[in-house]
Amino acid sequence: MTQPAQTYAQHFRAVLTLGVPLMLSNLAQFAIHITDTLMLGWYNVTALAAATLATSLYFVIFIVGAGFAQAVTPVVASAAETGDIKTARRATRMAVWLSIFYGALVATPFFVAEPILLAIGQTPAVAAAGADYLWIIVLGIIPALIVMVLKAFLVALELTAMILWSTVVAAILNIALNYVLIFGNFGAPELGIQGAAIASVTMQVATVVVLVIYILRRLPQYQLLRNPFRPDPQVMARVFRLGLPIGVTSLAEGGLFTASAIMMGWIGEIPLAAHGIALQLASLTFMVHIALSQSATVRAGRAVGRRDAVGLRRGGIAATAMSGCFVAVTIFVFLVFPGPLIGVFIDTTSPVRGEILTLGTQLLALAALFQLVDAAQVMALGLLRGVQDTAVPMVIAAISYWVIAIPASYLLAFTFGYGPQGLWLGLVIGLTFAAAALTLRFWTGAQRHFVPQGTAA
Repeated sequence: MTQPAQTYAQHFRAVLTLGVPLMLSNLAQFAIHITDTLMLGWYNVTALAAATLATSLYFVIFIVGAGFAQAVTPVVASAAETGDIKTARRATRMAVWLSIFYGALVATPFFVAEPILLAIGQTPAVAAAGADYLWIIVLGIIPALIVMVLKAFLVALELTAMILWSTVVAAILNIALNYVLIFGNFGAPELGIQGAAIASVTMQVATVVVLVIYILRRLPQYQLLRNPFRPDPQVMARVFRLGLPIGVTSLAEGGLFTASAIMMGWIGEIPLAAHGIALQLASLTFMVHIALSQSATVRAGRAVGRRDAVGLRRGGIAATAMSGCFVAVTIFVFLVFPGPLIGVFIDTTSPVRGEILTLGTQLLALAALFQLVDAAQVMALGLLRGVQDTAVPMVIAAISYWVIAIPASYLLAFTFGYGPQGLWLGLVIGLTFAAAALTLRFWTGAQRHFVPQGTAA
């Protein structure tokens, strides 16, 4: 076991060592989504529209189940710090069990998706294509959730380089399979949207195989496949109690942005286009903050394992400061270079280019403010998960996003007539409440439940 970080410099280095591969891995995962969108767009508009809708529905279901995987990180990190290999193995095994149970439970609607898509107002062509995509992609939900569990296990043990390389290889494999199966290249049948789904499922299964082989060879002492069918109700309950609130929290946040897109669509096509561009840019930079939050979860989990109040505090300060530094850079770029950033997404010959650029510039200025509070709330969530505090943060997130942000966005955009800018200000208000409440909970409350009282900082 490596020597625990003690000085602030050591904590900064530990967070960065963990965070950089995770940042690059998150960007590679983001690239998979972008390339799927681009390649289906090259195929035809119906396939693109159907896949956009279908993946949105799939993501809503998937993100809840992914909470069980994310619960693995703090449990394994804390156990690893004390050399408790048995608990680490059992938590990982039970997370896999929960992922399988959840994936099997939610799969059924995907096999009868066409009537559902028609019922929510989609055209027959989009509904049929979306159903073709969903019944295949659902075959990969269990492998995809298992990939999340295995990655969470590796993150907890600070073996993030393998996560990066496996994600990069998966992205390359996905592009290659898309090229062959969507368009029918190299003698393969032209499968269109079904080809994209087959590529995604193949990528997930291959990633499971690669990660399992790596873990068995790199970490034989954990015996990850030992007694795979042995139930462990106590550990399963622990992972479930931690993981379900994480999944619901992620669902609440994801639903917030889906709702914001729907409301922006009520305003008009040009505002929706500008909103989408600003949100894509904000999402891209947000990958960095997610990685730093994941690093914070590991560092906090290890401090809890050592009962180290000083390490918990200093690690939290280091991760938060690094996230703040990147926020400052992002704000500068968004405010100084909005035109070139937004222009990349707009056809130079488009007659509405000027309108989208003007509105997009205004929204990107709000996105700069948005980044500040969004980064703060995701960092606080990461630290709270590290100390295995997930239930109350779930409630805070639900209130912030759905009781405050959505009504504020609606009132500012429509009742008070501030339009797209008012909608984004509502999001900022909700996220500000989340950031303040979650940060306050960690720094003044949650850590005291996991470390000895009276330890000097």
